[in-house]
This record gives sequence, C-alpha cells and structure tokens, in this order.
Amino acid sequence: MKKSLIALAVLAASGAAMAQSSVNLYGVADLGLVKSNGISTQMSGSGTMNNGNSRIGLRGVEDLGGGLKASFNFEQGINAETGATVNGTPWGRAAFLELSGGFGGVRLGRALTPSYLGLAAWELTGAANYSAVANQFGFVAAGARNDSQIAYTTPNFGGVTATLGVVLKPDTPDAVGDNAKYDLNVIYANGPIAAALSYNKVQQHKANMALGGSYDLGVAKIAASFQDGYKGGVAPSNTTAMKQRGFTLGATVPVGAFSVTLDIARDTKAKDTDVLVEGKYALSKRTFAYAAFYKDGDNNGAAAGGYNTGAKNHLGLGIRHNF
Repeated sequence: MKKSLIALAVLAASGAAMAQSSVNLYGVADLGLVKSNGISTQMSGSGTMNNGNSRIGLRGVEDLGGGLKASFNFEQGINAETGATVNGTPWGRAAFLELSGGFGGVRLGRALTPSYLGLAAWELTGAANYSAVANQFGFVAAGARNDSQIAYTTPNFGGVTATLGVVLKPDTPDAVGDNAKYDLNVIYANGPIAAALSYNKVQQHKANMALGGSYDLGVAKIAASFQDGYKGGVAPSNTTAMKQRGFTLGATVPVGAFSVTLDIARDTKAKDTDVLVEGKYALSKRTFAYAAFYKDGDNNGAAAGGYNTGAKNHLGLGIRHNF
C-alpha cells in the first residue's frame, strides 16, 4: 500500500512537471510566381517577391515557478521551391535561449535585432520580403539578425517597452578592428497607435537610426518614418559615400477579407524612390493569397543594372500558409 502511494505521488509530480513545460513545432510555407524586367516568369520560394521565406522552427518554454520562465527557439529557413535551406545555414533564422520574468527578459544567441523589432512594430507589410521600407533602407541599415547577441527587454509599462542588444568585441569581426555592437529600440504600442525609435552602432563606425509610427483609423492604417544611416549597415567614421537618409509614407485599406497597401520609400540623399503596391486576401486565419508590384528605384552608383533587387519592376503572385 505504501509503495503504491509513493508511485502515485511520483506519477503526479512528473505529470505536474510535464504540464509546466511545452515544445511546439511551427513554420511558414510560402511560394509564388514572379515576373521581373528582363526575366521570364518563374517560381520563387525565397526571393524578393515572396511575402516571406518558408521556415520551420521549434520553440519551447518551461515554467520555473515564481513567475520565472526559461525558453528557447531554433528556426531554419527553407526554400520551399527546392527544399534547400536558405543561405545554407541550419537554424540561421534563430538559435537562442531566454530567461524571463517580472524583470523583463534576457535573450542570448542569434536573434532578431532590437532595430528590426522596432521597425516591424509599425511597418505595414509585416516586414515582407518585398517591403519598400526594408529594400530601400535595410532593417535600419543593419540587417535583421545578430549573432552572439545579448539582449534585455524591459517589462511593458503602459504600452512602452525597450530592448537593448549588445554584441561583444570578440564576437564582432570588423576590418577596422575589434568593435562591440550596440542595438536598441523603444516601442510604444497601445490601441490604434504604434511607434518606435530604432538605433544601432558599431564602435568606430557611425550610427544608424529610424523613427516611425502607424495609426489605425479603422477605415485605413497609415504609417510614416524618418530613416538615417548607411547602406550595407555601417561605414567608417571618416566615410560618407554610403550615406542614406530619407522617409517612408504608406497606408493600408482593409475591405473585409481583402486589404490593399501602398508604400513609398524615398532616399533623399540618393534621389531614389521605391514604390510598393500589395494586395492580400485572407483565405483563413492562417492562410492568405497575395499579389504585389514593387518598383525598385535606382541604387545611385551600384554595379551594372543599378538596382538593389537586380531589376526595376517586379510583379509577384503567391500564397502563404502559417502553421
């Protein structure tokens, strides 16, 4: 009898422990057809005119008690057209461990940058591959992810959060010398308003920043931003050749399950304007069809062709399923 009670107690305890932990498989499947200037219509599984890259990921969380949680995320990009991993890097989209609680959260590893998260808070397309904002100015001119990042995010104070990310000197190879990288955002998201300041800097290089926001009027959602940085991410402090500065303006109008977005990104330094028109139709809560026209402005001194995306005009038609 005593042994039976002990066994039941052990089973109950193990069941409670399992209930406090979870691991989830998730992902995106995205495929489309693309027609660009000088290029015949072709399938695209990981290109400029996809809404996003296909991916598969694992995320898990364990409740440690007292409001403290440990979590992880591993995410791999996939080209659904061929089955190949994107960039040939397993888990290249995310590989991090996080500890969170009432104090906020500390995230260690390869993860989205605070600058990217600030931009994504107000950008109208959900930071799509064909985003005019992202293709014109980069994700605050410094890419979407950092390796070896140590990031702290504050608790939410009435809609305001802030994240500071640091990459230490030995983890930031740089031709100018060993340089630490700093990346931060301050985000306000409450009701119809979303606004964010994003800022990043590598030591011995000049900084990149973006200030943007959106307002949901119900009948339409409008967004605008100011961008100031360097194409390619960073530039030595005595160099101005890659300087970019400008603004973005856009609006999304929903009509039932359909929405249409117009976004304009103007680099006033290079006199270069990118334009996006996007239409989406929700087939379900997790699946939508999309059509997009993207006009790439001249890259002002780029290699032959002169366009960041390789051609001036692009037309894409695709479908995205989130699981």
